[in-house]
Amino acid sequence: MALFGNVFKDIGIDLGTANSLIYIKGRGIVVNEPSVAAINTKTNHVLAVGDEAKKMLGRVPPHISVIRPLVNGVISDFEMTEEMLRHLLNRPKAHPVMSYRRALLAIPNNLTEVERKSVEDAALNAGCAKVYLVESPIAAALGAGLPITVPEASLIIDIGGGTTDIAVISMGGVVVSRTLKIAGDRFNEEIIHFVREEFHLAIGEPTAEYAKIAVGSAVPLDERIEVPIRGRDFETGLPREIAMKNNHVRMALSKSLRAIVDAVHEVIEETPPELAGDVLRQGIVMCGGGALLRGLDELIEKETGVTVTVADDPLTCVARGLGQMVDDFDAHRELLDNPLKPLSINL
Repeated sequence: MALFGNVFKDIGIDLGTANSLIYIKGRGIVVNEPSVAAINTKTNHVLAVGDEAKKMLGRVPPHISVIRPLVNGVISDFEMTEEMLRHLLNRPKAHPVMSYRRALLAIPNNLTEVERKSVEDAALNAGCAKVYLVESPIAAALGAGLPITVPEASLIIDIGGGTTDIAVISMGGVVVSRTLKIAGDRFNEEIIHFVREEFHLAIGEPTAEYAKIAVGSAVPLDERIEVPIRGRDFETGLPREIAMKNNHVRMALSKSLRAIVDAVHEVIEETPPELAGDVLRQGIVMCGGGALLRGLDELIEKETGVTVTVADDPLTCVARGLGQMVDDFDAHRELLDNPLKPLSINL
């Protein structure tokens, strides 16, 4: 039986818009790379996946396409998603005949049947024998250590790359939720737009992301911090450098941050009274890459009057939650989104 345990592995897959993480039973998180693939359109050959592909963004000739196959948590390019997932699944294989018996995939709330089927098919075609779906907020809350199986409210805010999931969870299920297509990618787009309008400078997504991480904030900071940003001047067409300050990024993100705060308000307003009381007592937990934006927890806490904390290692909360489910599948079966009818193929 030990031989079969080494050859047939159960895995958890957090197939995110910005990053993809893979958890293998008994080994932990073995893959954590950007959800990016580069392909040579002349030969139809995949050149790179993950970190290597992300380095090529905005730096390739016309015959090389750098693709992010997931948009707002939904597969926009099925073939590239399948290729990317196949490459990522092959990396941690310790044995040439090792196969993935059972895969748990995290998905955003409110996906249509077509969108759910595309995620399942991508994992099946990439080499998984059975696919089970788990709602991302459930996995994130589990990974954050929240008591989601008891009759008490846990409010989780998962700000990823393509979507922000806000959910009140009780007894292992989502009671009230909102999914916004406003998250890390939208933040980058708004920084690009702000720099274009304010400084007449063209910058790319990697530069915008760098500015967001380096000086971005949701509330005014005690100290003024700035970072040099380089791009192409719209008027002269020549390279130019500007100083991007933290208040610039805050202004750029203000509209998106307001939309997230309003959505949190709506979720709390729709929460049953008893559970709303639990939220006030237990507080709100944030996870995902967006949770690392300076002062975002302070902003939400000020606007809602509820204590807000950022989960430990917020970037891996969903993957760690999936890992708990993979390690003890039977104990967490009731948390699955489709426990009765998993898609399967014969081994």
